[in-house]
Amino acid sequence: MRSDFVRREVATGLRRNVTMTVAMVLTTAISLALLGTGMLAVRTIDSTESLYADRLEIQVALTQDVSAADQDCSQPICSGLKKTLENSPLVESVTFESQQEAYTRFQQLFAGQSIADVARPQSLPATLRVKLADQQTGADAVRQAMIGQVGVRTIIDQRDVVGKLFDFLGGVRNVTFALALVQAVAALLLISNTVQVSAYTRRVEVGVMRLVGATRWYTQLPFLIEAVLTGVVGAVLAGVGLVVAKFAFIDDLLAGIAQNGVIPPITIYDVLETSIWLLPIGAAIAGVTGYVTLRLYVKV
Repeated sequence: MRSDFVRREVATGLRRNVTMTVAMVLTTAISLALLGTGMLAVRTIDSTESLYADRLEIQVALTQDVSAADQDCSQPICSGLKKTLENSPLVESVTFESQQEAYTRFQQLFAGQSIADVARPQSLPATLRVKLADQQTGADAVRQAMIGQVGVRTIIDQRDVVGKLFDFLGGVRNVTFALALVQAVAALLLISNTVQVSAYTRRVEVGVMRLVGATRWYTQLPFLIEAVLTGVVGAVLAGVGLVVAKFAFIDDLLAGIAQNGVIPPITIYDVLETSIWLLPIGAAIAGVTGYVTLRLYVKV
C-alpha cells in the first residue's frame, strides 16, 4: 500500500469538505470537553471521599450551662459523657473543645467576614469532638449513647454535611455527562454524514481503483484516517479548553472551599491527565463510527 496515495486522499477529503470537517471537529471537541469535565468531577468526588475518610467526626454540643461552667471537662457531667464515649470500642478518640477554643476556631474559619465580628465565646457551645474507629456503625452508636443525656444540647454528624457536598458534586457530574452524551450523538451523526459525503464526492476514482483490483480496505482507509484525525483534533481542542477553563473559571470558582480544605483543589496535573485520556477516546469514537458507516451505508 502506497503511503503517499493515502496521504493525498486524506488531504483531499479534508479539503473538499472543510466546513463539515470544522463542524465535526468543534462538535467532537465540545462533547469531549464535557466528558472531561465529568471525569474531573468524578476525580474530585473520589479525592474528597479519601480526604474525609479519616477526618469525619461526631460533634456532641453541650448545653449552655455546662459549657459556661466547665472549661476543661473536669466537672461530673462533661467528664461522665466523655468517659461513656471513650469506653465505646467504635470510638477512636474524644477531644474536648471549650467555648474559648470553639470561638478561636470560629474566628479562623470566618476571618474577614462580618459574622466573625458579632460572634462571642459565650454564644458557642463547648463540644466533645468524637473521632470514630468505625465510620459505618460508630456514628449510630454515638448518637444512641448521647441522645437524652443530661448536658447534651445537639449531636452533629459531619457526614450529613459532607453528604450534601457529595450530592452537589454528583449533580455536576450527572449534568455534564448528560450534556456530553447529547453532544456525542451529534458528533457521531456529523462524522457519519461527513464520511458518506466524502465517499460520494470521490466515488468515481474509488470505482476505478476497485476495477483495477484495489481491495475494499485499501479504498476505505483514507476515509477512516480522516475520521480519526478529526476525532484527535477535537480531543486536543477539548484538552486545551479544559486547561483554559481551569485557570479562567475553575480556580476562581473553587478558590474559597479549596483553600479552606473543604475539597481538594483541581490541579493542572489532574486536567492534563484527563486531557490525555480524551485523545484515545476521541480517536476510537471517530474511527469506529467511520468504520460502521462505511460498512453499512457506503459501498467503496
